[in-house]
Amino acid sequence: MSRGLRFRLEATLAATVGAAVRLLPRHTARALGRRLGRVWAWLDRRHLAIAADNLRQAFPEWGAEQVERTARAVYVHFAQVMLELLWMPRRGREEVMSFVDGFGIEAAAKAETSGRGYIFVCAHFGNWEIHGISHAWRTGRPFGVIARPLDNPALDARLCEVRTMSGNSVIYKRRALQQVLKLLREGKGVAVLIDQNVQEDDGIFVDFFGRKAATTTVAAALAVKTGAYLIPSYAELQPDGRYHAVCEPPIEWTPSGDRDADVARLTQQMTTVIEGWIRRRPEQWLWMHRRWKTRPRENA
Repeated sequence: MSRGLRFRLEATLAATVGAAVRLLPRHTARALGRRLGRVWAWLDRRHLAIAADNLRQAFPEWGAEQVERTARAVYVHFAQVMLELLWMPRRGREEVMSFVDGFGIEAAAKAETSGRGYIFVCAHFGNWEIHGISHAWRTGRPFGVIARPLDNPALDARLCEVRTMSGNSVIYKRRALQQVLKLLREGKGVAVLIDQNVQEDDGIFVDFFGRKAATTTVAAALAVKTGAYLIPSYAELQPDGRYHAVCEPPIEWTPSGDRDADVARLTQQMTTVIEGWIRRRPEQWLWMHRRWKTRPRENA
């Protein structure tokens, strides 16, 4: 199948499913997502095996049954998230905010209104898109979302529609630096995901679940360069279907005079914070991603 034909089929499927899902109550769309997630796990044996292997190494004390159960629960969770994102376009502020509770808003507000600029440090945990949308609506302070465009332009446009529905902007990584620096120097904010594998030349190795993981230094380097606050942020799905959108207190740090050491220390600190979220709710993180794919040279 050609790339162009695949893109058209994907776009048609997303449009069809999205149109159908938007007719449903949210709880019904989420229930459908759970069913589709169970089917997805059964069909996607390759990535299910990656998720299970990652879980075994991250939680060596777990038995085989818990590993398998959690790996399948990851698919159920993210199928719900995808169905919810298809359900959300053209929903109003009140409807979306009715199922999102905000925590840590006051502490974040001090950083957001300080004039120094601020960086939301995020991960593929819970529903990171919901956090960005709800926070901008709740505070009236939209920010820039640093993202890699999806390969399929039609799907990327659909996702951008969701990401910008509360006033946020999307900044693509390939030409992000000047736009990001401008926002931070104006005292505004950006959000960046820092929990995916990168090539060795694009990051540094830090400890993550007891293993060296190649990790982007973008958030830390921006903070060191501009003095912007680093605010760990996530939206965790609760058993009742609501989200807790959390802004943790800004990370405290003092420049040492050694830029590289400061960047490395902050990158490790942020990664450790993210690990804590995942350990609490492991089924809400993207375990099927090959997070430890890039290995240190001595272990290659």
